[in-house]
Amino acid sequence: MADRTSSSIVIDADRAGVMAVIADLPAYPEWAGQVKSAEVLSTGADGRPESVRFVLDAGMISDTYTLAYTWNDDQSVSWRVSEPGKMVSRLDGSYLLADTGRGIEVTYELAVDLAVPMIGMIKRKAEKVIVDTALKGLKKRVEGR
Repeated sequence: MADRTSSSIVIDADRAGVMAVIADLPAYPEWAGQVKSAEVLSTGADGRPESVRFVLDAGMISDTYTLAYTWNDDQSVSWRVSEPGKMVSRLDGSYLLADTGRGIEVTYELAVDLAVPMIGMIKRKAEKVIVDTALKGLKKRVEGR
């Protein structure tokens, strides 16, 4: 992902525990602030979601779109828009998990393109809010705090 926002957080859990929360996409509205709903449309042979319809409300970026997911065991997951919304034309992202010896470092990368013109600085700020809110929510959800 060329032009993207990226941030990391360390979570006090094992890799499988972190990935289990990431893979539970229907529960995202409970902890990922801007996600209002997530409906799994199809799953892979491993039972993890492959296609998910989202309703997002992130202030200036509000839309309904479908993402296609690619899972790499408990190492990473990436996604891309398979059905754009009225506003979101591209939403590529990933969670990368790495063992630090003191927990799992989760790096979230996100790139968003919109169908409507938006100043790059404002778009990056919206991406940063999405990424930071998701990482803090993920940590709280996994650690049970």
